[in-house]
Amino acid sequence: MIMPSSLIVVFYIIIFVTGLPANLVALWAFLKRVRQPHPAPIHILLLNLTLADLLLLLLLPFKIIEAASDFHWYLPEVVCATVGFGFYSSIYCTTWLLAAISIERYLGVAFPVQYKLSRRPVYGVVAALVAWITSFGHCTIVIIVQYFNSTQKATNIEVTCYRNFTQEQLEVVLPVRLELCLVLFFIPMVITIFCYWRFVWIMLTQPHVGAQRRRRAVGLAIVTLLNFLVCFGPYNISHLVGFYTKESPKWRVEAVVISALNASLDPLLFYFSSSTARRAFEKRLQVLQGPGSSLLGLRDRGSVEVTNRVGGLSQVEGAPSSDFTTD
Repeated sequence: MIMPSSLIVVFYIIIFVTGLPANLVALWAFLKRVRQPHPAPIHILLLNLTLADLLLLLLLPFKIIEAASDFHWYLPEVVCATVGFGFYSSIYCTTWLLAAISIERYLGVAFPVQYKLSRRPVYGVVAALVAWITSFGHCTIVIIVQYFNSTQKATNIEVTCYRNFTQEQLEVVLPVRLELCLVLFFIPMVITIFCYWRFVWIMLTQPHVGAQRRRRAVGLAIVTLLNFLVCFGPYNISHLVGFYTKESPKWRVEAVVISALNASLDPLLFYFSSSTARRAFEKRLQVLQGPGSSLLGLRDRGSVEVTNRVGGLSQVEGAPSSDFTTD
């Protein structure tokens, strides 16, 4: 292990403290939005992305306890299996939800009229269900391996959680990790890169698109790309290295820590992606800033409304609305 366990604890705490409040605000905003008549598929997808982040964040205290114990596992084995199952499932659910969001964004700007006429909430529900079922179905390997030919109870070696594998366990887990990397990381990443490349190109080349929406489009693409490359990249590369070397890389612990960072990055994606989330975040910031921010908040809100009225084009003209055709 390259990083000291105490530093890992600090990183996990920072992710928890920054990610939990922001995702709770986003959850409140998206729940209100999807309860309205005819919610857009994007808000259903963003709501599910928030739920995946919250699942990871709620399991972080167990990872903090594990790191604080120098990765000795003193809790019951069933807790280890459950925490690992939920933690890794949330990561891979996020990758496919990000891919689904990128597809929705691309279709919304590439085919605005057709998309507005054909979009249905059920599409968002189906895409979210596929992401949850696919990720949780694949990550059952965490539970299977934890109980498959385990020698930790029968010997005096230190008890760890999903770390010290027997040779028989490695013969099962390494090929499955490779499949996880290919199906749940590389495929959604390729889809996401293509969709956002087209999405940003359209937003930057259309003369009727305002500067504010162009900035949001670029910001959305950058945050999503950072999620894949910075957060999920090292963790999934560890799967490739492990399959090649026939053992789990020693730096895999650090890669898992970095992967959890996506729960703190996703609120930025919510901000760039949805005016519903932006209004919710701005409202909470005004409350934190105190009474003196009231006038500033009114001024900012007014400027946003003016920009939206100037920047947005009518649906009849087939141009994107003030928030990428969805709000």
